Amino acid sequence: MNNFRDQFESRLRRFSLDTIMLCVKIRKIESIYIIANQLMRSATSIGANVAEARGCGTKRDYTHFFETALKTANETIYWLSLVIEASPSLRTDAEKLLAEVKEISRIIGSSIITMKGKK
Repeated sequence: MNNFRDQFESRLRRFSLDTIMLCVKIRKIESIYIIANQLMRSATSIGANVAEARGCGTKRDYTHFFETALKTANETIYWLSLVIEASPSLRTDAEKLLAEVKEISRIIGSSIITMKGKK
């Protein structure tokens, strides 16, 4: 097994779980509760797409799933930024997740560049 890949997928699962816990808190704030569903969908989709790539038969399909993961990472950045701006009480938790998803996004982006042979 690929140790980096396994560690990265574990990191994505942890990120998903941490985001779910934040979404539980978001749902308690009436003015922003609607963000919780969008954030949860996008955040958990990152890891799901990376995991699905593992079963792809072609490099093209594999790359496609990573590109989709990158798009959902960018969407997650948007939702977390909104939480930070809209809810001072959740700022610290959201900022930690925002830093993590930005790092995840860089890793995925770098992987895509490598897969496409541009590095």
